[in-house]
Amino acid sequence: MPQLPAPDYPADVRARLEADGKEIVARYPDSRSALLPLLHLVQAEEGYVSRTGMAFCADLLELTTAEVTAVATFYSMYRRGPSGEYQVGVCTNTLCAVMGGDAIFEELKRHLDVGNNGTTDDGKVTLEHIECNAACDFAPVVMVNWEFFDNQTPESAKRLVDDLRAGREVEPTRGAPLCTYKETARILAGFPDERPGAVAATGGAGPASLAGLRLAKGEVAGARVVHPRGEGPKDAPQPGAQHMSSHDAPQQTSASDPAHPAGPAAEEGE
Repeated sequence: MPQLPAPDYPADVRARLEADGKEIVARYPDSRSALLPLLHLVQAEEGYVSRTGMAFCADLLELTTAEVTAVATFYSMYRRGPSGEYQVGVCTNTLCAVMGGDAIFEELKRHLDVGNNGTTDDGKVTLEHIECNAACDFAPVVMVNWEFFDNQTPESAKRLVDDLRAGREVEPTRGAPLCTYKETARILAGFPDERPGAVAATGGAGPASLAGLRLAKGEVAGARVVHPRGEGPKDAPQPGAQHMSSHDAPQQTSASDPAHPAGPAAEEGE
């Protein structure tokens, strides 16, 4: 059966969203260009992009709901249904998967008793696999509301989600302090992060991400000698050496490491 028209927002909510929406539209010479941040705006209101939110965007931009729906369903950053306060994304793309991302994702599914895109009963955590977090230097990577948690293991990832569900303070490896999914959506809509000290705390890229830039600028890093697991001398590193990422020295972050609690990676088909 055809769906009935989406219900409108309550009058006070619509008035507030219209004021914010017009501020967003004013940034662009072509109003249609404001659609992506407007979708973030309505997502900040409900925690996902509802039919009501898409109808609101269509009205404000004088588009059809079909045009708005086509955009909202194309990008995975827009949720299509109610989700948790914290969006926990586990990278399962090639490098993170090899380094242990698949093991982390499977362990979190069991630990939280949810599937992909599933939300815990308390409404705190939604778990999803992500194709790439654009942080391969620190694989395997987990993101919470788009903030980085680098070099994870199944055990550290379980502690992370347990802390989120218990309301304990969680600090990303780098980047801005963690906030809720709705707060993140409003920031992505282009509104300032008004939390005291949040902007100053964002920092920059990690050292592994800057290695190529330093080489291009002629800055020579200290010598590093990395031996295979279980081989080579175990004395102190050479002067000037530094650990850049999980790729530079052996770390127990990969499911392919037989010594890792996750166990060795299974052969295809097993």
